[in-house]
Amino acid sequence: MEIRFYDQALDSDLKVAVVAARADGKWLLCRHRERATWEFPGGHRETGEDVHETARRELWEETGATDFQLEPVAAYGLFEPGKDPSYGALFFAEIREVGARPGDSEIEENGLFDEFPEAMTYPHIQPKLMEQVRAWLDEGNFHSEEEDIFELLV
Repeated sequence: MEIRFYDQALDSDLKVAVVAARADGKWLLCRHRERATWEFPGGHRETGEDVHETARRELWEETGATDFQLEPVAAYGLFEPGKDPSYGALFFAEIREVGARPGDSEIEENGLFDEFPEAMTYPHIQPKLMEQVRAWLDEGNFHSEEEDIFELLV
């Protein structure tokens, strides 16, 4: 499997949204009720949603996040021999407040991690997505809404 990253993509091509979420300085991951492995919050678009709405909805449904700053990082494509490519949107979220997940959530539990656990649901994809997020953060692309990037001149 090959993963390619893009600075731009057509919204209509992006079928899923994946969110690398951080809360209290740790990575917030999800464990689906049918799996023993961990994954990023995310999922498929619903009819009529733009990919940003998908990311916000999935983040809330899978983590209970109610107050967060969400930023797009990149579009990505997954290429496997014999299959049509699939495209998704990768986001970063800084979570400030978490409430309860919806009662019908497919997520069994959430966990906060300093480093990613060995048992990841998509071990050939998630590390590459995380590399992209870390590079994006290292380049200084994320500015907290609470961070004043301008000096107040009086």
